[in-house]
Amino acid sequence: MDENKLMKRDFITGSRRFSNYFWACILFLGGFGFFLTGISSYLKVNFLPFGDPYQLSFIPQGIVMTFYGVLAITLSAYISLTIIWDVGSGYNEFDKLNNVIRIVRKGFPGKNRQILLVYSIKNIKSIKIDVKDGINPKRTIYLCTKDNRKIPLTQVGQPQPLKELENDAATLAQFLEIELEGI
Repeated sequence: MDENKLMKRDFITGSRRFSNYFWACILFLGGFGFFLTGISSYLKVNFLPFGDPYQLSFIPQGIVMTFYGVLAITLSAYISLTIIWDVGSGYNEFDKLNNVIRIVRKGFPGKNRQILLVYSIKNIKSIKIDVKDGINPKRTIYLCTKDNRKIPLTQVGQPQPLKELENDAATLAQFLEIELEGI
């Protein structure tokens, strides 16, 4: 039998998404501006090429600006580190030849950096689609085991279009020869 019919691998994008690059830059630039404004009000020296921040009183405006600047720079550093470490990236491998499903992801550095989940195809009950619309929409494909665990297979971030999500789930259920729930 053809190897393509026995193995399927889906790659998952981690933290290296445009939105994370965008927010890391915006937070750094905004935070740096707030930090310089707060320091300017403390030292009474203008560190910015626009405005007169040294005319602000350090207590309470300057100290709040400094705090928000440090907070934004710290959050920017955290997002930048997740981009460098590519947290969340990996792949889902469905191997009918060896009768196993492998879910591999990168985590944060440390002894458990590599996350590896292995399941026997015999222990899989179904593929389930979960769709929640609203302010924070969520569209996820789950691998449902016979002991009622739900393992997410889709990547975090911008939700997939509904038609594409249904097509991916149907293709996977057909490949694994199991039922599809949630449509």
